[in-house]
Amino acid sequence: MLSAAPVSLADVLARPDVWRANGLASAAIPTLGSGFAALDDELPGGGWPRGTLTEILSDQVGVGECSLLMPALAQLADQRRFSLLVAPPQALHAPAWASSGIDLARLIVVSPSRAGESLWAAEQALASGALGGVLCWTTRIDARQVRRLEVAAGSGETLAFVFRPARARTESSPCALRLLLSAGASGTLAVDLLKRRGPPCTRTLNLVVARPLEWREDHAPQSTLARRQFPAPAARSQRPAVIA
Repeated sequence: MLSAAPVSLADVLARPDVWRANGLASAAIPTLGSGFAALDDELPGGGWPRGTLTEILSDQVGVGECSLLMPALAQLADQRRFSLLVAPPQALHAPAWASSGIDLARLIVVSPSRAGESLWAAEQALASGALGGVLCWTTRIDARQVRRLEVAAGSGETLAFVFRPARARTESSPCALRLLLSAGASGTLAVDLLKRRGPPCTRTLNLVVARPLEWREDHAPQSTLARRQFPAPAARSQRPAVIA
């Protein structure tokens, strides 16, 4: 019986799937560029991680959280991949998303009436591995539920984001990447990397993003907008699919 050749520490450290605590994780991590060079420089692998869950924390709706992700979502649209929004805080302003490069025919919006249904929908979507991106908004989620989303995200190479209130920063999380967003100086978006694979990021990134996307496209209640889920063919490219 042949014995395995000894493996040295240098051999282990040379592996692309091994990262050191004093350096950013290897570029072997599947990523998609964020569209912001300063942010990519601080993200392990040089972009948004795929096949894992990223937490985005903020106390403001419309501070620029969607504008931050728009370049990546536009790349997915160019790749003819579908993106799913689960329980967005308000109705989308479709023209703003379309002008940001999003093909609305490949954008799906699910608006369940209960938080548990939202998390179930996000988990099933991630576990399918069929979507390019999944964005889920929630104000009530515990570490066990976050872990379920994280495990589901590992089923493929989907870009997966969960949006939570800023107070969640004091809670433990299985997510390898956590960001805190706030309004920065001179109209910028302030981004603090609370957690990443590698050394702590000690500086706040002030990113120049496109103006924060408007959410509500009119004053109709969400239920009224949801009833327009099957528009006429001529209008199909003008609105995302909405599922209540």
